[in-house]
Amino acid sequence: MSANDHIDDSAAPLIEHLKELRTRILYAIGAFAVCFIIGYLLWKPIFAFLARPMCVVLAERGQECQLILVKMQEGFFVAIRIAMWGGFALAFPIIAYQLWRFVAPGLYRSEKKAFLPFLVASPAMFLIGAAFAYFIILPFAFGFFLGFQDQFASDLGGGDLTAPPAGVVFQGSMESYLALTMTFVMAFGLCFQLPVLLTLMGRAGLISSKGLKAMRKYAVVGILAVAAVVTPPDMFSQIILFAAIYPLYEISIFLIARFEREREAQARADGTWVEEEDDDPEGEDYK
Repeated sequence: MSANDHIDDSAAPLIEHLKELRTRILYAIGAFAVCFIIGYLLWKPIFAFLARPMCVVLAERGQECQLILVKMQEGFFVAIRIAMWGGFALAFPIIAYQLWRFVAPGLYRSEKKAFLPFLVASPAMFLIGAAFAYFIILPFAFGFFLGFQDQFASDLGGGDLTAPPAGVVFQGSMESYLALTMTFVMAFGLCFQLPVLLTLMGRAGLISSKGLKAMRKYAVVGILAVAAVVTPPDMFSQIILFAAIYPLYEISIFLIARFEREREAQARADGTWVEEEDDDPEGEDYK
């Protein structure tokens, strides 16, 4: 370690760390409470924004965009759920900052520089994944689900698709629609965390670019399995998710390989580099 790689406040007693933790938790809870109130006050425009993909699909089919309240308390719970998700999203930068302020004093300066980009990249990749689900996946998914109206109309209307459905028309509840939409948004947002997670593990030395290359075929199967779970049961949506996630896996390999080259160059400059033995090529891939 260089002279600059020192730990800040390393001599602080345990009670001081607990006080600091309590302070950071209170700040985070306070930020969430304020943002929760803001989310509750704005739940109507937020819900209208989330309902837009469905309304667009319904308009293309010549249907009115409307949702119903199946249960008396359903509207209230929809508002609370939106306030919770919206409040957490608004408060996340503050919560992440409080977490960083608590953890940072215990890290070396080099570790801070290594960890901080991942702290920034994680919410950015989540937003990209959520936007991908909102603008691309949801319209295809809703078009697929609403397509069953035509099948029922064909079966019950004597094969005449121009006739109105025989008692079969979409009247979804607000709560079920919100749950379905948030499931898609959260699933894609979390899937887009893949390069952040793999790159962080590679930076920590837990995985290697060679190991990820050797695991490509398993990664393909795993991504396809996830796509089959979080997308509608049509092949096109699954292919879209696979096409979005697999390049992130390859990007992770590229970034980890870059870190490994930088680590090797630094070790060679310091005279501490040790050539790895290549006696077991298959095992080498998993180092």
